[in-house]
Amino acid sequence: MIISLDESGTPFADQIQDQVRGLVTTGLLARDQRLPSVRQLAGDLGVAPGTVAKAYRALESEGVLVTRIGSGTRVSANAAATPQIIITAAAQLAAAGKREGVDVDEAVRVLRAIWSS
Repeated sequence: MIISLDESGTPFADQIQDQVRGLVTTGLLARDQRLPSVRQLAGDLGVAPGTVAKAYRALESEGVLVTRIGSGTRVSANAAATPQIIITAAAQLAAAGKREGVDVDEAVRVLRAIWSS
């Protein structure tokens, strides 16, 4: 599992949560796949275990992850990857936005406007 943190000002727990959610959404983390333990991931990322635990708890409350004593934290059986056609279209939108100097917030506004029409 590849997670990296940055100094963007976004809390580390939120960054972990967003990245794990993204890995599940794109299918890079599959249903029932085991995640690193809280201590292991915290050590790998150089953050406090409580930071990883907070992210894992938030993802559990969303139904993305499940934690069971003895079997660790896993991707929920109910978690579903986004269809590949949507991921491809999103990648194309991101590439076009970067190429044209459009930030992500503007791209999302455009997508929402088109979605609603």
